[in-house]
Amino acid sequence: MAAPHFAFSDFIAGFWRLNAWNMNAQQRLTLIEQYLDLGVTCMDHADIYGVYECESLFGEALSLAPQLRDKMQIISKCGIKPMFGGFDNRYVNHYDTSKQHIIDSVERSLTSLKTDYLDALLIHRPDPLMQADEIAEAFFHLKTQGKVQHFGVSNFLPQQFDLLQSRLNAPLITNQVEVSVQCLTHIHDGVLDQCQQLGIRPMAWSCLGGGELFSAKTEQATRLRKCLTLIAEQVGAKDISQVIYAWVRMLPSQPVPIIGSGNIERIRTAIDSNNIILDKQQWFSIWQASTGHSVP
Repeated sequence: MAAPHFAFSDFIAGFWRLNAWNMNAQQRLTLIEQYLDLGVTCMDHADIYGVYECESLFGEALSLAPQLRDKMQIISKCGIKPMFGGFDNRYVNHYDTSKQHIIDSVERSLTSLKTDYLDALLIHRPDPLMQADEIAEAFFHLKTQGKVQHFGVSNFLPQQFDLLQSRLNAPLITNQVEVSVQCLTHIHDGVLDQCQQLGIRPMAWSCLGGGELFSAKTEQATRLRKCLTLIAEQVGAKDISQVIYAWVRMLPSQPVPIIGSGNIERIRTAIDSNNIILDKQQWFSIWQASTGHSVP
């Protein structure tokens, strides 16, 4: 199956904390406009973000300038049913990747986001009760209705990805997974290898480890800060976050980092990391600081 055609921007705007940024609608619109002006056109959402509030907050801002819709790609996710959100019949966090739930989730997201279609829909987490044929039916329905243009997954292992792909007549466009200098899991478990093999770009979440790296006192964090600070000085980086983004972007599968910030200066700093080039020894020095040992 041919590699999918989906134009990711070099970075992705992540809005999972949008409800915590205390912005009014105009400020949210300004943030969206600033992202677009900086060349960040992909907007990452999920139905559950912000206790089901973040998509509505984004949609409210977008409704102030609906002409911007054609300048962006909106990505959302579904499949998690948490206990929060005012659903009285939920007594345990669980997954639901049934055809009806996927379709219902998309309808809610479209209403919240004030748009007629999603550029991409991802299954948020692999579901042990996932019926691949049923997901395929949901995807086909949404595609033929013009409500979703592309599909992908999030946090899937290669065999889970292959299972779902085997039931689809179009290629999945991405696998959104955690990639950071603290979390090397998917560098070594075959996920990023599969992306490179298939010619799809993974979306990388939590590249900065949720900010924990900057203050944590663990041995790993201490080693990493020392190493990253040294390399930042060597390459002229503004701060260690730029080195981290440069490290992630060196991976051959070309991960697309998600920036989860509403602070325009932090956003600019992240995007400017495109100008930071690491050599292989610097890259492996960071790997070594993360693992605590040299390569074999």
